[in-house]
Amino acid sequence: MARDTLLLVEKCSHCFSWYDIESGERLRSLQLPDYPHEFVTDSAEHYAYVGHYGVETSGHVGEGGHSLLQIDIRSSQLVRSIDLSPFNRIHGLQMDAQDRLYALSEEKSTLLVLEQPATDTAPRRAVPSGGIKSHLFALSRDGQTAYCMNLLSHTVTKVKPWDPLFAPLACHPGQKPEGYCLSADEQTLFVSNRWSNTLSAIDTASMTVKYEAPSRDDVTRLYRANDGRMFTSNYGDRSLSVVNPATLQETAYLPLGGRCIALTFHPTKPLAFVSLDSDRVAVLDLTELKILRYIATQKEPDVSKVVLL
Repeated sequence: MARDTLLLVEKCSHCFSWYDIESGERLRSLQLPDYPHEFVTDSAEHYAYVGHYGVETSGHVGEGGHSLLQIDIRSSQLVRSIDLSPFNRIHGLQMDAQDRLYALSEEKSTLLVLEQPATDTAPRRAVPSGGIKSHLFALSRDGQTAYCMNLLSHTVTKVKPWDPLFAPLACHPGQKPEGYCLSADEQTLFVSNRWSNTLSAIDTASMTVKYEAPSRDDVTRLYRANDGRMFTSNYGDRSLSVVNPATLQETAYLPLGGRCIALTFHPTKPLAFVSLDSDRVAVLDLTELKILRYIATQKEPDVSKVVLL
């Protein structure tokens, strides 16, 4: 019988794991090169693609990794490693509605595109991010526009992966913009500014800040739930906030007792899975905004996704 399964990168255990959500049991793990990080899946949930970041955090120095790791989700096998050299410190990953894969090289500040990731052996195109230390990015559903979060230049840049003549358009919403969330209509980009402790709403057409609001300490990531609510992870405050997208004002607050590394929503149930730096994943009831239980993990659970296997 098929069951809800949590796919989870465990960054400091250097592996990709499968967990039974109901029991919390770790079903299996696949060892990977040191410090895997972000991952995405194709729409059929056949393959997962893990970026080999290769260093522990953005604050650690080093060349890092330069590959994408293609994993068969059902067989739990590493299919292959796609070498992206000379592009390294592979961090932000996205897939568009056509299952084209986009990968961001933090060190080279370059956005790479694999048009057929299941078979491509190298990127088919690349565009500069227009910023420095490009860490994460938002992507339009059609893949025509990306918005890069540039940690060292303190900018958010709009780029066109399929238009080689488009010059990146920059916005400076605050210090160290990192988290991002596109509105459902893709007309507004919400950004968290970690050093400024602010949230910004950027008009995606003009790349200007429409409005902003103060946040809790070290607001790191932004997530839009299926019901339209927006969640922020507050790394310094060790908490989650629910904010109103129309004002960016906090409407609800949940202390976590640990730092939220990443969060994912169940595709059909009112549940979220919150990866914590205490080596566990909190199962969060979104209706009551309370933690139901914890799943014990290996070292540093990171990005996750719920699939039916």
